[in-house]
Amino acid sequence: MKLFFNALTKYIMGFLLVGALLFLPAWTLRYPGAWLFVALLFLPMLLLGIVLFAKAPSLLEKRLNHKERERTQRGVIALSGLMFPIGFILSALDFRFAWSAVPPWLVVLASLLFLVGYGAYAEVMRENAYLSRTVEVQQGQKVISTGLYGVVRHPMYLATLLMFLPIPLILGSFWGLIPFALYPVAIVVRIVNEEKVLTDGLEGYAEYKTKVKYRLIPFVW
Repeated sequence: MKLFFNALTKYIMGFLLVGALLFLPAWTLRYPGAWLFVALLFLPMLLLGIVLFAKAPSLLEKRLNHKERERTQRGVIALSGLMFPIGFILSALDFRFAWSAVPPWLVVLASLLFLVGYGAYAEVMRENAYLSRTVEVQQGQKVISTGLYGVVRHPMYLATLLMFLPIPLILGSFWGLIPFALYPVAIVVRIVNEEKVLTDGLEGYAEYKTKVKYRLIPFVW
């Protein structure tokens, strides 16, 4: 029950926070892009949370953990903690004052890309029971090299790129892309540090790196 109420509380708080960051700067509830994004984000999140609570409560508990030990990772989280609110507020202001206009076909494409990323994110969680939100080597952890982990070494971060970068377009803003452009930089820093931790502390990870060449994007990096 403690896990249930912890997950439910964070879900509700996240919903209220995102709503405040979007609808208050827009100064209206008649913001179609915001409602679309809220639906795309929180409906699958609710379904995924229910599945994890029923089938993998230990994984759900790990996903709720925010306490990073690595200094570099704390810096990445702090950067993300600024990027998302600024991006949301800027996108909402863009809608309010009509600074830019995203064509409907691009909104649809961004929404589909977001859902593809969400699907990949769910698949990664299905494949990897050690998927904590913090960078650490867990007791009994093993290297996962099947499925998406056989394509790139960090498929979860690739999934988040597919999810997060289209968000301003879903919200109907080109200006919102500016702060969100920092996200790939934060991910690269996180991966470099995470790989050092895993190489030093996880048996078999150095060998895994020789088999799966690409960290994030196939044939690129």
